[in-house]
Amino acid sequence: MKFQVIFTFDEEYNGYVAEVPRLPGCVSQGKTMDEAIANVKDAIQGYLYVQEKHQINELKRRQSHSLGKLLSKWEF
Repeated sequence: MKFQVIFTFDEEYNGYVAEVPRLPGCVSQGKTMDEAIANVKDAIQGYLYVQEKHQINELKRRQSHSLGKLLSKWEF
């Protein structure tokens, strides 16, 4: 399963924020892009684990609203 991930640079945090638009509330961060990528992969795995454990089958499509400069969109 692939998920789009949106990375923005947060000047206040001085690092990267990663959002997964299709998984509401699935957000992570890291001081470096590599750290943000690793952290968001863990966040996705955790999100999916909780959905499976609680038998939640909803993967919602929604628009992403984000503050900060969009750096890139990735799919994992």
